[in-house]
Order: sequence, then structure tokens, then C-alpha cells
Amino acid sequence: MTDRILDRIKEQLTDCTDAVNQSIRVHGHTCMLMYIPSIVENQSVQNFISLPLQAEANSNNSNWPVFLERLDRESVFPLPSIKAFDLAEAIDLVVAGNVVLYIEGLPFLYYFKLTQYQKRAISESKNELVVIGPQEAFIEDIQSNLSLLRHKIKHPDLKIKLYTIGKYTKTDVYVVYIEGLHKPEVLADIDEKLKNISIDGILGSSYLAEHLKTNKPTPFPIFQYTERPDSVAASLMEGRIGILTDGTPSALLAPATFFSLLQSSEDYYQSPYAGSWIRILRLFFSILSTTLPSLYIAITTFHSEIIPYNLLVTIAAARENIPFSALTEALLMELTFEAIREAGTRIPKPVGQTISIIGGIVIGQAAVQAGIVSAPMVIVVSITGIASYIIPHMELGLTSRLLRFGLLILGGTMGLIGVFAAVFIIYGHLANLKSFGTPYLQPIAPLVLQDWKDTLLRVPSPWMKKRSTAYSKGKQRRQAKK
Repeated sequence: MTDRILDRIKEQLTDCTDAVNQSIRVHGHTCMLMYIPSIVENQSVQNFISLPLQAEANSNNSNWPVFLERLDRESVFPLPSIKAFDLAEAIDLVVAGNVVLYIEGLPFLYYFKLTQYQKRAISESKNELVVIGPQEAFIEDIQSNLSLLRHKIKHPDLKIKLYTIGKYTKTDVYVVYIEGLHKPEVLADIDEKLKNISIDGILGSSYLAEHLKTNKPTPFPIFQYTERPDSVAASLMEGRIGILTDGTPSALLAPATFFSLLQSSEDYYQSPYAGSWIRILRLFFSILSTTLPSLYIAITTFHSEIIPYNLLVTIAAARENIPFSALTEALLMELTFEAIREAGTRIPKPVGQTISIIGGIVIGQAAVQAGIVSAPMVIVVSITGIASYIIPHMELGLTSRLLRFGLLILGGTMGLIGVFAAVFIIYGHLANLKSFGTPYLQPIAPLVLQDWKDTLLRVPSPWMKKRSTAYSKGKQRRQAKK
């Protein structure tokens, strides 16, 4: 390494007060040790690198040629070392958590992988809770996440490809899949898009998701987010592909379909009858959470003749002294509910849930007593809010909440015609939407009867002998023939 490169490294480490640049003279030659103590195993650096260098410097039984010969035999340091011939990138190795050793006169560097970042312990999932089944969840440390996944799938066909993305963050992104089960064109598409990402930094999986999306704009998620290793393992065995990002306690799964976003890992830990019933409830209430307020507004405003007389009298009596139109009333209540929901998320957890629940009850009761909103509207908004929590994946829930406001305005201005027209447009969009070549509504559109065993219903496991054609093109059978 020339003096010019040494000066450049020192210049780049200027004002980096947490970096160590230690120079040791060994047999009249300079050995420079560079590392950042906060992200390496300091005890190993001292015991296995610094002390052997100091011992060599103080040894009278060795000389410079012998020292270099011992380095080639890797007998000086009791650690595996790697040679780096691109000397100008020494600083990149240092900030990545490696210990770099420069030895005067050699055309390469030695570096040791002794990275040790601070990380939290493995804990249970906070957003995908299950009663029966594993409780562990991913954390921010990517190596811990990979170990959790390797613990689930112990097979050499589990492949893991590494990408480094981000000019400044240099974030490690891993694509995981099982050889022979995935669709090759999906993997090739993901590989091409990851290689073409040029961005300053990746701080989470959502950064990647936005760059990996297709050009067709859509409010619906084309990835499935999950923080559960068992969900990723099960998806990989179905033929899907996982994307894990360093620093993010969640993984992306592709392809994704509408029905996969309505499924929960607990469906497979319960009996097939309970799992099927819960899936039907989820589908019903997910549709209800999107359309109920708009249907109520459209019917009470434009089509009151289809309401039974006794119910109509009750609704009319409740709205007798309300100063706002039904549409304005619904928008006020929905916006208030969204504000309470968001506040409950941001408030510290010990009091957040309590405030969101009590706040909703108190505000709703006070609004009814003050004559600002009617009691039926409070009931409709409450049912809608509760129904939206039934959707197991937050991204689909956010889409439902967004579409609800559009349908609400159409229902309040155009009646049922506007609501039905919007529903048909949404369905047409879903029917044309694809996630990495997989139809979003498969197996409903297109119709694939074989895959119905694990869609609206969850049939017993012995009956699901083949993988879904939506995800896998290779080994279709997942159970041996008897």
C-alpha cells in the first residue's frame, strides 16, 4: 500500500472519533490495524490480533521474512482471515464492521470478520399474534433472522442470495427460496430489479417494495409482509420467494394474492373446521369494512323505500334533530375514528389501547347526546372499525380504509349506482392485477379448482397433496403417494 492510499484512509477517518487507527512496528516495518470498536468484538481483536502482533514485535526469535512466511501459512493469528486486493476500499471494509490489517510492502490487505452489532433478543410477534403455534418473530439483525429460518428448513435446497443495496447504508438484502419449488421467472424478475436499484439508502423492507413494484399503479399490496419465521418457511415450501432486509424485523413474500393476504398462520395450527370458518368470517368482514358505510349512506339518502318500515322509522327518529347530511355525518365519524386509531398507535403502548377504546366510547356517546351525529351512524362506524381489525395483514387493511372514503363519497352523491359502479371497477382492477406474473385473484379469476382447497376454506392437511399453481411450477406434489 502506498503512502498516498494510507493518507487517503486517514483523511476519510478524519472526525470519526469512534474509529481506531493503531500502528505497530514489527521488525522495522509498519503494521496498521484499523477498526471501529463499537461494531466489532473488541475482546477478540485484542486477544487474537493485537496481542499476536505485539508478541511478534517483541520477539527475538523471528525476522521479517519469517513473519511474512507465517502469515501465508495463517499461523500468526488464531482467526480466519481474508485477503483484499483492492486497497482503496479498505475504508469500506472498516465501516462495514471488519478489522483491517495493513502490512507494509504487501499488495493486499488482511481483514477479519469480527462484526458485532447491538441487537435485541428474540421476542414474540406483536402484529401477527397466534394462540397455538410458534411465538418467535424476526428482529432487526439479519443473521439472527437467517438462523431462525435455517432452524425451520434444514435442507440444502434452501438457497440464500445476497445483495448489497444503498450508496451510504450498504444494506444487506437476502433473497431466499427453495430450489425446484419456485417459479424461475419470478426469481429472475426479482433478481433483475434488485440489481438495478440505485438509491442512497435502504432502511426498511418498504423501501425495497416500492422499487420492486410493477409499473401499474395500485393501492393493493403486491407483497405480503410478515414478521414470523414460520410463515416465511411455509411460504417457501409453497414455492414463494422471501426477501429479508438487514435492520428490518419483517420479510417480504412474493408473489402475493388477495386470498393469501386474508390468511393467517394460525389457520394451520387450528382444526380445519375452525380455520375454514374464520376465513369465511375474514372475507365477509373485510368486504363489510369497505362497503358498509357507503351502503348505509346510499340507502338512507336515496333508496329509503327498501328499508323495512319499522327500521326506517327508528332511523328517521334518530336523525330528526341532526344538523348535518348523512354524508357529512359519516365523514365526520370516520375521520374521527381514524384519528383515534392513529393516536392509539402513536401513544405509548401502556395507555394507547385504553385511550383509543375509551376515547371512542366517550366521543361517540357525547356526539349522540349533543345531537351532532345519530346513534345508527355511530353503530355503523363502530362495526366498520371493528371489522377492519379482522383483516390479518395491515397493508390490505390500509387499502380497505382508503377505498372506504371513496365509496362513501360516491354513495352519498350517486346512491347505490355509484357504489356498485365503484365495486365493479375495483373488482375489474383486481382481476387484471398481477403480482410478479401471478393473477391477484387466483384461484377465483382465473378459476383453478385444484387450489380451492386452501383458499376460502382450509381443508385437512392430508387432502392438500399438491402445491398451489399460483406459486409453484416445479415439484407440484408435496405429499408422497401412498
